[in-house]
Amino acid sequence: MIRKCLFPVAGYGTRFLPATKSMPKEMLPVVNKPLVQYGVEEAIEAGMKNCAMVTGRGKRAITDHFDISYELEHQISGSPKEVYLESIRSVLNEGIFTQVRQREMKGLGHAILTGEALIGDEAFGVLLSDDLCLNDGPGVLSQMTELYSEFQCSIVAIQEVPEDEVHKYGVIAGEQLRDDLFRVTDMVEKPSPEDAPSNLAIIGRYILT
Repeated sequence: MIRKCLFPVAGYGTRFLPATKSMPKEMLPVVNKPLVQYGVEEAIEAGMKNCAMVTGRGKRAITDHFDISYELEHQISGSPKEVYLESIRSVLNEGIFTQVRQREMKGLGHAILTGEALIGDEAFGVLLSDDLCLNDGPGVLSQMTELYSEFQCSIVAIQEVPEDEVHKYGVIAGEQLRDDLFRVTDMVEKPSPEDAPSNLAIIGRYILT
């Protein structure tokens, strides 16, 4: 069973400017919840209740979100508005939250390595919360943990993208094992359409061993 999920949340969020000039991109709201909360809920659903945050300068709002706000709790306790805290209370009750700061922005690999002290020597999930994945059935990480139980190897989530958009993604080449499963033989980062081995793009969900 995979118990831990790493959340690299230290990036500047430049693709979302100007909205992220003073707000972490992970805290951008979708309806009434920030992006990162959707990700944490997905991880907890998959059994990864130990959520390790790799944060950076200006990201305090994320760690504050996954903590109790005593003043707010006191102000709305017993009022009709208290119901709005139910989803985050559930997350706080089920999850365990740790954090480490990434001092320099050197890419995703460096962020994952920075989180090594929080993960230890075991298989773990990685979730990029700005990739919002919503579906009617089990979450993406839940589907991936089932595959991990079967194959005991590193796993990446993929999706089909239009060929004229492959230059925005890492793209895999692989041997198809069944309708929804490929054995990866190569990965190419942001290829031109003519050099792309497929239109199967890697999205922000990983299991690493």
